[in-house]
Amino acid sequence: MSDQPIVFEEWKTADGSMIAVARLNTPKNLNSLSMDMIHLLKPQLQRWVKDPQVCAVWLEAEGDKAFCAGGDIVSLYRSMTEPGTASEGERFFTEEYELDYQIHTFPKPLICWGNGIVMGGGIGLMVGASHRVVTENSKMAMPEVNIGLYPDVAGGWFLNRMPGRTGLFLGLTGARINASDALFVGMADRFVKHSLKERVIEALTASEWRDDNAHAVVGRVLRQYEQHSQDALPESPVRQNFDEINRVTDADSLEQVVNQLTELGSREDWMGKVTKGLGNASPTSLALVWRHLHGCRHDSLKEVLDKELVLSCNCLKKGEFAEGIRALLIDKDLQPRWRYASLEEMDSDWIDDFFN
Repeated sequence: MSDQPIVFEEWKTADGSMIAVARLNTPKNLNSLSMDMIHLLKPQLQRWVKDPQVCAVWLEAEGDKAFCAGGDIVSLYRSMTEPGTASEGERFFTEEYELDYQIHTFPKPLICWGNGIVMGGGIGLMVGASHRVVTENSKMAMPEVNIGLYPDVAGGWFLNRMPGRTGLFLGLTGARINASDALFVGMADRFVKHSLKERVIEALTASEWRDDNAHAVVGRVLRQYEQHSQDALPESPVRQNFDEINRVTDADSLEQVVNQLTELGSREDWMGKVTKGLGNASPTSLALVWRHLHGCRHDSLKEVLDKELVLSCNCLKKGEFAEGIRALLIDKDLQPRWRYASLEEMDSDWIDDFFN
């Protein structure tokens, strides 16, 4: 196996075209997105756009456990805590969001095979692809509220476009969702069993691309294998609880919504399990989610990412994000000392500063 953090290949098709392949290649750390990966992938995507031989791009990951479990937050922690490294974190967010925008606006079919864990920065890579495939193993989440951050990577754009208030619900709770949920909320397009992956690839490489719409070629192949996968499709808890999700997120203030969500935490069903963790979330992060989603409801993708760059760079400076990573991954005491213990205690000027 190559020691490169991303492996690039090109698969020849029946008509002499090429399907370009990018494979995240650090399975030991769940293919977490690093600066090295970003620096490799951005220029490669630009080259593939310009290459007339390349008819489509296939994005996947080494190993069956995770597509990408998020950004390399241990490196971000170093940039927040070690002298002289502050600019590294800002550079990471700048280039990560540029890559996310590049994927969202990529003109050729970009197929993302989202098998296993897809979280945070991994969702940033996946959600903008033109053909997003989930499998029976897919587990997706934006759990940033537990580490003093907020759902970034265009979260203000795609969470606001989910049905009802499911985006707000997922952003505040960090709930883990399955493949059916991802289809329901619009984070994925196709469900295909992971065991059929090689057959999907064979069908794509056997296709005629030159005289056809490339997006239609991909659509036909994925549609065919989706039909062979329905027996493995799980139930969607988000769809099943849609009415209740809308009810408990319906209020005029964040405090009311959080109180309504917290009341569910004693239950043993899915809603109870995913709201139980709210007590551990950073109150600052909850306030950032609420303000950010309301503030960019009508913004374009580019406007959202520009706002998120300001917000994320302020998260690097203000201490809450560093404390969340410390408690989870550095000291592993799971006892974060948040600046404000509750929403009621919080100073509104503190939150305002994140957006300036």
